[in-house]
Amino acid sequence: MGHLHRGGVLAAALTLLLATSTAAAGAPAAGADRYRNPVSAGFADTFADPAVVRGDDGLWYAFGTSDPLREGERQAHRVPIARSADLVDWTFVGDAFAPDQRPPFAEPGAAFWAPDVRRVADRWVMYVTVTDTTVSGDTFDTAIGAATAPTPAGPWTFSDTPVVAPRPGGGGGYLWTIDPSQFTDTDGRSYLYFGSYYGGISVTELSPDGLHAVGAPSLVAVDNKFEGGYVLRHDGWYWLFASTANCCAGPATGYSVQVGRARDPRGPFVDRDGQRLDASRAGGTPVLTQNGNRWIGTGHNAVVTDLSGQDWIAYHAIDRADPYLDEPFGINERPMLLDRLDWVDGWPTVNAGAGPSDRARPAPVTTGRIDARFDTADLAGWRAGGGHWRVSGGVLSGTGTLTARAGIGGDVRAEADLRPAGAGTAGLRLGRVEVTVGGGRLTARESGGATASVPLPARLDRTGRYNLAVEVRDHQLVAELSPARLGDQLAVVALTLTRPAAGPLALRADGGPAEFDNVSAAALYRPVRHPVAPPRVGPVPSRYSDEFSDGLDPAWQWIRPNPAATVSGGALRWPVESTDLVGTGNTAGVLLRDAPAGDYVAETKVTLDLGEDVVRNYQQAGLVAYVDDDRFARLAQVAIWNTRQVEYGYELPFAGQPVYGGSIVGTPATTTWLRLAHHVDRATGEHEFRAGSSRDGTHWTWGAVWTFPADTTPRIGLVAHGGATPAVTAEFDYLRFHR
Repeated sequence: MGHLHRGGVLAAALTLLLATSTAAAGAPAAGADRYRNPVSAGFADTFADPAVVRGDDGLWYAFGTSDPLREGERQAHRVPIARSADLVDWTFVGDAFAPDQRPPFAEPGAAFWAPDVRRVADRWVMYVTVTDTTVSGDTFDTAIGAATAPTPAGPWTFSDTPVVAPRPGGGGGYLWTIDPSQFTDTDGRSYLYFGSYYGGISVTELSPDGLHAVGAPSLVAVDNKFEGGYVLRHDGWYWLFASTANCCAGPATGYSVQVGRARDPRGPFVDRDGQRLDASRAGGTPVLTQNGNRWIGTGHNAVVTDLSGQDWIAYHAIDRADPYLDEPFGINERPMLLDRLDWVDGWPTVNAGAGPSDRARPAPVTTGRIDARFDTADLAGWRAGGGHWRVSGGVLSGTGTLTARAGIGGDVRAEADLRPAGAGTAGLRLGRVEVTVGGGRLTARESGGATASVPLPARLDRTGRYNLAVEVRDHQLVAELSPARLGDQLAVVALTLTRPAAGPLALRADGGPAEFDNVSAAALYRPVRHPVAPPRVGPVPSRYSDEFSDGLDPAWQWIRPNPAATVSGGALRWPVESTDLVGTGNTAGVLLRDAPAGDYVAETKVTLDLGEDVVRNYQQAGLVAYVDDDRFARLAQVAIWNTRQVEYGYELPFAGQPVYGGSIVGTPATTTWLRLAHHVDRATGEHEFRAGSSRDGTHWTWGAVWTFPADTTPRIGLVAHGGATPAVTAEFDYLRFHR
């Protein structure tokens, strides 16, 4: 999203800085075998809410929220566009919109946030948040607008009416109609996902031209937890990626990405534990969260696939040593990062669960053994086997067979952008296997073997340009047709081969001249099979633990004692206080004890009956790693408006005042198990605390890492505060330290 946030213990609105800037477009840089985050460093200090597509020219285009790009610039761009040949080195192209360009329903001061760019038939459509409209005097009566262009670089022209108009909120103001993301299904229907903390994430069907909402929207992710939705289809499931917590809390930002899956694009989406994303106790399986290195606030993602078939996640993050673009508490500096997205045990996770990278890593594959863009008329790398072929305007067209002279072998991914003749067929041949588009079907056939075929959507534009991708791994072939390689397949066909599809790559066209572009063949990526191991949980030394079996252990120390907290019957019972630990008030009681040296895992089991669906801000109970009242990390099950969440909040002193933010870790039950895994970084001496939660004490969800300086000595404790009405008592069964 842009600069506003809602939810957690803090809610705030940052001032918009609106202006314009222009710069000359440059040529994309050369490819690289390795890269280092942030990938936007070559043209921008901040590039939030990135969307990435591959254009018809074979280059990659990225679009960002309307912020200044550089420190000291102090002028907001109007959807800045960057271009790259390799997804790593990016060059600024220009702004999508001129200083005086806006849709008729936008106020003159409106900003444009969180663009999403898709191919719809033979043009590109950008969906974008319009922050201020003419509907009312409210300066945040947001809407989803659309603009169209012949290429990702533009020129972009706004549609006159919003795709989704401002929506009045039941509690006042307007629901946050922001963060659009489009998706096209296998029946040809297109959908738009949109929304944020005030109102939740909804989905609506779109008209065939993609410019108008159709019918009533439905909720897919609960309010007060999710925003920045992004949907793709993988292995027959629809996957909703969504960002949680606060996007923009400077050095305390805990933004992260979670996911749920469904069998229908309208949901219901559930996480790995079967918890729904649209429930009060909202689920969400972590995909990307901070790991203790320089990057925090990792969120608002897009997904792209390289030429080897490997998926990559583009997102923004904050360097905790440089959290603001200029002065403290101004615009958060959120450059664009890129990391490998793995599917381990069927679920997506970044770098096998290791999280954001800050060191040199293998780069995406953006060229292949065969890589034909047809920028010239030279077809020296190909040989014709009948028919007629020619290159014009950067596109190959012809009939018959055209075979690449370069050989391919082993597991391979081949793809091409193609446009079949009206009643003809077009496709790719890999040795003994041919995959074609035509006759209303996507068909794969092995010479002398089996054939598999699936229908294309009835509403498909038969004159449009589409991407055909074919992957062969061992004896299994999977082919998919999509508008623009963004995980929204129009058709998928699978075929088990009698033997590997060895042989040359060829282009095939029958029944009339077909068009081809961006033809490639590259070694197929090797999938990651095993995730990074979770924190080790060892035995429990009795010296550092308390089972609350015989009063309160003398090792405990109180900060602001609460005589109402008592120990009996093997439990600590603590009525939730009408106090807080955030900010300068510091009225909450904290029950602390020293932690063992070195690595350990602190664990508690807490029962807190907060009910569901009703507002009980911000009653909570759980663990805390505590240095003092202005530096702590608090892991608690908490009521945040109508939701129940496990929030991992963090406060630290910055620029003369305490700053608070948080991340979300798992889904609470009435009884929730909580863990803080402590590790000392050998290079920096910093204390790293990774949070985990469980609904049963057996299956754990691990989340974000917050860090403490090397010269501090954090203690571990318990808290129960946030509001005394209605009265509720937290019950802690124990505090254990695992070594």
